[in-house]
Amino acid sequence: MGTYWMVRLGSVPDGFASDELRAQIEAVLEQVNDEMSTYRPDSAISRFNRAEPGTAFDLPSGFARVLGEALYWAEQTDGAFDPTAGPLVNLWGFGPGDSERTIPPPERIDQVKAGVGWQRLVYDADRARLTQPGELYLDLSGIAKGWGVDVVAEHLLSVGIEDFLVDIGGELRVSGTRPDGTLWRVGIERPAADRREAVTIVEVSDLAIATSGNYRNFFEAEGEHFSHLIDPRSGRPISHSTVSVTVAADTAAAADALATALSVMAIDEAWRFASERGLAVFWLVADEQALSERMTPAFEQLLNTGET
Repeated sequence: MGTYWMVRLGSVPDGFASDELRAQIEAVLEQVNDEMSTYRPDSAISRFNRAEPGTAFDLPSGFARVLGEALYWAEQTDGAFDPTAGPLVNLWGFGPGDSERTIPPPERIDQVKAGVGWQRLVYDADRARLTQPGELYLDLSGIAKGWGVDVVAEHLLSVGIEDFLVDIGGELRVSGTRPDGTLWRVGIERPAADRREAVTIVEVSDLAIATSGNYRNFFEAEGEHFSHLIDPRSGRPISHSTVSVTVAADTAAAADALATALSVMAIDEAWRFASERGLAVFWLVADEQALSERMTPAFEQLLNTGET
């Protein structure tokens, strides 16, 4: 996944063996990478991306579940989350490899954008069969990291470990309590390129949390700031005032996808989307030289009670 993973245990069952558990977790994550890593040329998703038009793939079960959820959120967000937007990310220099980060010509943006669109995916969900329509690039990085958190969490539960925190690249899922019996404490980061500092802390259990921000991965050119967050609908980096979005949800995959989509949306659109659906969301918004906080009623309840 191109990032770190960490598991903290609040309690352990009898006969617990840390080395064995580590090996099991690494095997679980290796499977996710084998299926969905665009950084691996031999992964299932990379083979799909290289395939000739009309080539059909019977997807592994994990890949199929992630793709199904990705398409659900693509539809729900009207394309603010789009698992086919990878070529636009690559065009702006934020994809795999060491691409130069420069402003592409408008005609090139339009050309690449014409080949993007989750509606182009030819997917038979009943048979878990995905067909390459022709030069369609699928990138599940906006949800697969959260899925990795979920499969590790489910593995821990399956071997009798009920109190834990799973962290993969900042995407979290917690269960039960800490070693001292208290709720898990999760900090929401204050945007800063050179340090990490919590702006607020939530105490939670049995919940997943994901944050998306535009304050670390960016480039500047011609006096402008260009975020790594690309709006698939325009083909360009976001330019609104949202600095970071934190989402709490039952699964890390959902929190991951929603954090991405709500970061792409301007704050008013994102607020309406989240509030109408009862989502627990926290925003940091730039206002001139200051940052302001905004949260949905569900997130305010989470801060006050630890529950949504």
